[in-house]
Amino acid sequence: MINGNSFESENVSPSAQRPRLALIAGPTASGKSDLAVKLAQHVIAQGQQAVIINADSAQVYADLRVLSARPSDEEMHGVPHLLFGAWDGAQACSAADWAAAAKRDIAAAHARGALPILVGGTGLYIRTLLDGIAPVPEIDPDIRAAVRAMPLDRAYAALQTEDPARAALLAPADAQRITRALEVVRSTAHPLSHWQQRLSGGIAASVDLAPLILLPDRAWLYRRCDLRFETMWHGGALAEVETLLARNLPADAPVMRAIGVPEIAKYLRGDLSSADAIAAGQQATRRYAKRQYTWSNNQSPSGWPRLTYENSIELDHVVSLLRS
Repeated sequence: MINGNSFESENVSPSAQRPRLALIAGPTASGKSDLAVKLAQHVIAQGQQAVIINADSAQVYADLRVLSARPSDEEMHGVPHLLFGAWDGAQACSAADWAAAAKRDIAAAHARGALPILVGGTGLYIRTLLDGIAPVPEIDPDIRAAVRAMPLDRAYAALQTEDPARAALLAPADAQRITRALEVVRSTAHPLSHWQQRLSGGIAASVDLAPLILLPDRAWLYRRCDLRFETMWHGGALAEVETLLARNLPADAPVMRAIGVPEIAKYLRGDLSSADAIAAGQQATRRYAKRQYTWSNNQSPSGWPRLTYENSIELDHVVSLLRS
């Protein structure tokens, strides 16, 4: 049990002169949101304010309350939650957009002596906030349109020729990253790696980061993914997607490509039975969780503590890891 001083003041180190920023990351359905609330309650009980800041690319959209598993008022337990449902689905929220908003909220929390707790599984968001943004020039609209009109296999083959180093890092089915890398190299005459070496604007050097990566047992996690999607299906997800479809947003808008939206849309259009749509949504959720698990375990810094578990997480152990 951690007693005495606040969570922030207990870590006596050279970095303690910088304001503390907690981070809880991991795959979907791993219990991040619940743990963040428990940590915030622990901090508040010690006499310090705390706020939770969303770092999930689906939970930023107001349109995806159910399908993004956005915490309800009851689940927030009175702890301030920021950047949840902060964007309308008609406005795409890029990593740069989110990072700018997160910086403002983190600075405001620090200014009033509160501990900001980042929680989410979107690795691109987290790395953009901490490491900064690559100063890629605006992409030529004609090049962008031409690249995005290409069949994926042709785009991947072109990338293997024009930026083979980037292509080697990507799966042939990773449409979003393939098209992004190809449009960058064609529009700027430099590969994406050229711009990524010039990152700027990150806050990693100005905060005392206390990160924690959740890596639950995979079989347990996948069972949770399946159960959660079925619960969403019966808990308002159909009406949520029906409302989205009525807005006639572009098919490539991030909110329309969020996990569960395409599968439910096919059911609503009569292209899938309810059983098949549920199974497809569950599979999409498991695949997403697997990608997040891989990023969390392999792409996040090796020095970030990893917590493996099944069924439950011991808060005292979490607090001790975040204090190390």
